[in-house]
Amino acid sequence: MAKIFCVANQKGGVGKTTTTVNLAAGLAKVGQRVLMVDLDPQGNATMGSGVDKRSMALSVYDVLLESATVQEAALFSEKCGYHVLGANRELAGAEVELVDVERREKRLKTALAAVDADYDFVLIDCPPSLSMLTLNGLCSAHGVIVPMQCEYFALEGLTDLVNTIKQVHANLNKDLQIIGLLRVMFDPRITLQMQVSDQLKAHFGDKVFDTVIPRNVRLAEAPSYGLPGVVFDPGAKGSQAFVTFATEMVARIDKM
Repeated sequence: MAKIFCVANQKGGVGKTTTTVNLAAGLAKVGQRVLMVDLDPQGNATMGSGVDKRSMALSVYDVLLESATVQEAALFSEKCGYHVLGANRELAGAEVELVDVERREKRLKTALAAVDADYDFVLIDCPPSLSMLTLNGLCSAHGVIVPMQCEYFALEGLTDLVNTIKQVHANLNKDLQIIGLLRVMFDPRITLQMQVSDQLKAHFGDKVFDTVIPRNVRLAEAPSYGLPGVVFDPGAKGSQAFVTFATEMVARIDKM
């Protein structure tokens, strides 16, 4: 049975896509069968996984409108070692087209149920807004991985996200919970970041992952080559941190 996780944060620019593609590549490296679902119309996670969003015959858009199955639309990225259910600009139109449709927030959940036995992990890259697309992701997932920078504005954004998850849990998906908070773009030399990190651990306890992803130039460069950092430069500190995080993720799920 596949474990399905959204990578979500209502604050933009916190490294959701970087986290999604590098965790997917890290999980593939430690022997897991992975499907990465791109729910952002910008298609950055698609391009960052070695798939050209402009040349895809089928995408997550077709899956949400039930004109294709996940099996038909997902592509295997040879370079990255995982399957990609990609997104492109078409996906922006899905918001409007789903407005009057029955079970509109459960479309992705239904589609993923058909490939439940094919994967160990499904990772969903959500857009920063609470849209119908994000709602489809949250309704499909067993849990949410929250990447966040250790800054005060990030703490405010986290409060909004926790409230959203509570509402979805109460009304649409009883399985949904926060699996863990991942500290990203971390620089231990900055006192403020250390203080916020300590506050997170004090408040959320074991919900904070032990692994910390450092600020790393190679992770930032990798998308321009259409690859996750874990594949682009496996020796970089950021890449090694994501492989460590993948191992921690597997161990945490086994305990659950």
